[in-house]
Amino acid sequence: MNSEALLEVKNLKTWFFTRRGIVKAVNGVDFALRRGECLCLVGESGCGKSVTALSLLRLFDSPPGKIVEGEIIYQGIDLARCPIGHLRQIRGKDIAMVFQNAQSALNPIFTIGDQIIEQINTHLDLNREQALEKARMLLDKMRIPEVDRALTQYPHQMSGGMKQRAMIAMSLSCDPCILIADEPTTAVDVTIRAQIMNILQELKRNRDMSIIFITHDLSLVREIGDRAAVIYGGRIVEIAPVERILNKPAHPYTRGLISCLPDVSSESKRLPSIEGNTPNPMDMPSGCPFHPRCNRVMDVCRSVLPELMNILDVHAVACHLHPNLGK
Repeated sequence: MNSEALLEVKNLKTWFFTRRGIVKAVNGVDFALRRGECLCLVGESGCGKSVTALSLLRLFDSPPGKIVEGEIIYQGIDLARCPIGHLRQIRGKDIAMVFQNAQSALNPIFTIGDQIIEQINTHLDLNREQALEKARMLLDKMRIPEVDRALTQYPHQMSGGMKQRAMIAMSLSCDPCILIADEPTTAVDVTIRAQIMNILQELKRNRDMSIIFITHDLSLVREIGDRAAVIYGGRIVEIAPVERILNKPAHPYTRGLISCLPDVSSESKRLPSIEGNTPNPMDMPSGCPFHPRCNRVMDVCRSVLPELMNILDVHAVACHLHPNLGK
């Protein structure tokens, strides 16, 4: 894996200005994605991981959404501020996204083949026959049976797993440098999930592709990730190599997520859980956003927001429990 940073996100804040108030969905996210790396964004529903991914390509509705602060640097270009015309040239070609719900992401009135060909023709100088051949090859690589028939099908004529693989094929049609996969296995059964994970692993291995993989499932993180960034309350609270995150977690929230993993060696029939709920992004608690649910809370946690700081060269955490923070 190359240590070169391909994408840098600095103090990203994406807020939604609604009639009920300001939803601070992403509230100060920092990370770098290296070439050939799979970075997993991990957390419960509502923590801000999907909005972080959508913000990278400004795919959220605006209004009400707006990037109010921060930078998203790709090849010297700030994607948070560049003209939308320039950003459209990057979307799909350099940075592609696989959405969580293929049914809503695919256009219901066009065939799968037409949608892939349109994506290819938007960014590549190929005629229709060449684009069709590339679409056929991509669907075959995604292990979709009867490729010629699949090209003529509409999304509603495919199963959930087939739609998800067709969407991955579309995202790969212009050979992007970065693939953002937003919980791509959520709506499929375990067999299809295994196939999708194998496809993503092959892409990373054979194409040296950088992947941002968004999930709440730590077992998938172990399977595919190089590093993991744990998100809570719209901020990264811990980031480290996957094996270190799983074996030596430093933040109480990360420890809570890991404790919720099923253990086949345990005789207990009930899985542990983290008490309470994710905070309301319109009314974040003062200090550390996790302190109302933390079993190791201190007075400082209720009033001072901890900064993300290194406890090792490869491991950073935002928590007052670590005495070296702030020194």
